[in-house]
Amino acid sequence: MAIKKSELYSTLWESCDELRGGMDASQYKNYVLALLFMKYVSDRHSDSVVIPAGGSFYDMVKLKNQDGIGDKMNTIISTFAEANDLKG
Repeated sequence: MAIKKSELYSTLWESCDELRGGMDASQYKNYVLALLFMKYVSDRHSDSVVIPAGGSFYDMVKLKNQDGIGDKMNTIISTFAEANDLKG
């Protein structure tokens, strides 16, 4: 039986709340939007943007359970941004 759209949205919302923990939602969205952006360009626009070695969403996934993951993710995002002349 197919899942209803409302059930899917409810489940996704609950999952995000659980992952967010005690972090304020306004701060959490900044992290989530950056991850979604990296995932989107890694999947959909690899032919029109430069995705340098060590600068993709999949490089982020490889960091799972590593120490210093935040700094390493910032490095990946910076690598991607510099390769595509993104500033700010």
